[in-house]
Amino acid sequence: MSLINGLPAHVLLVHVVVVLIPLTALALVAAALWPRAARRLGILLPGLALVALISVPLATQAGEWLESHVESDALVRKHTELGDGVLPWALGLFVLAALVWFAARRGQAEAESQQGGGRGLRWSALPVRIVVGVLSLAVAVGAVVDIYRVGDSGAKAAWHDAYSKTATTKGDGDD
Repeated sequence: MSLINGLPAHVLLVHVVVVLIPLTALALVAAALWPRAARRLGILLPGLALVALISVPLATQAGEWLESHVESDALVRKHTELGDGVLPWALGLFVLAALVWFAARRGQAEAESQQGGGRGLRWSALPVRIVVGVLSLAVAVGAVVDIYRVGDSGAKAAWHDAYSKTATTKGDGDD
C-alpha cells in the first residue's frame, strides 16, 4: 500500500491505529474490571481489538513504503524502530479481549443456568478474574504508552524543520 487519494497511506492509516489502540485498551480494562461492562460490550470488544490488530501491520507496511520515499535521518529511523514494537501490544490486547469476552459469556451462561438467577461468579473464579484484570491493565497501559511514544517520534520526524517558530504574515498587510 503506497498512496491513498494522493497522500501516503501511512499518514492516513496511523490515525486508525492511534484511535483504535487506546479505545481498545480502555474498553478492555473496563470489561476486565467490571463484568457488567464485559456483558454490555459483548462481541464488540474482541471485534474492536481485531480491527486494531489488523490495522497495525497495514500502517507498518505503508510506513515502510513511506520510509523508502523520504530522506533518512535519525528521527525517521527512531520512529521506524519504535513502530516495529506496536504489533505485540496489539496482539496482547486482542488475546486478552477475546479471553475477557469468552469469560463474560461463560459467566452469564452459568448465571442463567443456576437456580434463583445467581450472579454466576464462583469464588474459585475470583483469582482468575484478578489475574486477567491486572494483565489487562498492564497491557492496556503498555499499549497506550507505546502508541504515544511512536506517535510522538513520528510527529517529530515529520515536522522537524518543516515550520517557522515565529508567525509569518500572509499577503500585503491582510489580516
